[in-house]
Amino acid sequence: MGNSMVKTQLEEVKSFLSKTVLELETFLNETTLTKLMNEEAGEEDYYKTILSNIRKLLVYCEEGLDACSVILQSESFQKGAAEKTLYRIYHQCIEEFFSPKNDAWFEDSRSAYTGKNSIKLQKQTPKSIIDLLKGLEGEFQRIREELEYYETDYRTKMIQSK
Repeated sequence: MGNSMVKTQLEEVKSFLSKTVLELETFLNETTLTKLMNEEAGEEDYYKTILSNIRKLLVYCEEGLDACSVILQSESFQKGAAEKTLYRIYHQCIEEFFSPKNDAWFEDSRSAYTGKNSIKLQKQTPKSIIDLLKGLEGEFQRIREELEYYETDYRTKMIQSK
């Protein structure tokens, strides 16, 4: 991929991450476990797990945003560093959104055929969390499709360089 195409993707991902970080920060700054329990009586440990996943996602997105900013601000564009960053963002941010490690929610792959949201929660969950995930899903899906190239291309380059 050419330098200008990679740079354009990096700029697009930076914009996506900026919006995502703002949305996640706003949610976490305004949400407490008590507020969630008052919104919908449910399993406290499950709510803690969901909040933990959202915090982890926020940290990954902030790290990705910082990496994009550093690369885009440098005097000369470092294509290799940009590709590595996009690969890492795909694996940390995008995959963490669709499939968090502790399975508080999961992606229903059949939803692509039904036109419905693909994120499914394991248990009854407050509407504020459902709305947050639904609101983020479209952009995460779009960026995932943009970055899937790095899933195979970057890995292939790493194998070939050994």
